[in-house]
Amino acid sequence: MRTSLSISLLAWVATLVAVRGMGLTERVSVRHEALLEDRRERLPALSDPFGVPEPARVVLEPEASPFPSLAAWRGNVVATVFWVGEEATLNNPISNVASAWDPNWTANFGGLDDPQRREGFRPAGFEPRLNAFYVALPYNDLGSDGRHRPEAAEVIPWFWREYRGEGVSVCRGRWVAIHCRGRVCYAQWEDVGPFQTDHWQYVFGGEEPRDNRNGGAGIDVSPAVRDFLQLRSGERVQWRFLESRDVPSGPWLTAAPP
Repeated sequence: MRTSLSISLLAWVATLVAVRGMGLTERVSVRHEALLEDRRERLPALSDPFGVPEPARVVLEPEASPFPSLAAWRGNVVATVFWVGEEATLNNPISNVASAWDPNWTANFGGLDDPQRREGFRPAGFEPRLNAFYVALPYNDLGSDGRHRPEAAEVIPWFWREYRGEGVSVCRGRWVAIHCRGRVCYAQWEDVGPFQTDHWQYVFGGEEPRDNRNGGAGIDVSPAVRDFLQLRSGERVQWRFLESRDVPSGPWLTAAPP
């Protein structure tokens, strides 16, 4: 501040000396210009006398997709057929009377989803109470203790949006699109398999399915999905997750009451 005052005083003295011998009009003009110059020099200090930092600026960035893995197709995946109520066999060592998330799966479905006796995309003889278009993927977000696995919140893109407390799966009912030879079918994730229950690196990442006795199968599909895609068990498909709002109209929305 003392330096600024000294400079201003010197400028005033220089101006006073310069105006001697001038006429009144010239002296007024010179002093006016000197005053304006002095104000220009003082203005920056006067606008921020206490050195207050600039207010924080809000920077708007394009929102990144919260679910980057949803758009990615898992390609060249072996698909095998399974069904509600299926008994255990050599290539299906765990019975499907219950699912990983529903101990009364067959009863809640309404009966055996017989892969041979069909009426359209539904089992013959009864009206299923659950969607006949379903799949199994080799990851269970719930551990044997009924709590979410330690990695679940980190690897499942929609975890916190769908979280309803411990013991409630955020994977069950998730919509999946399956593509085979130009046809696309839509189904809900209702069980865990084939064979694996913890392969999140494949289900949500970029790994290949692990080897298993069904040729490295990476997805199980229901008889309704099989029939819509016109595929045989063991053929290769592509699949991906999608939001329920993006599921188009089709038999997967009318195969069972909502």
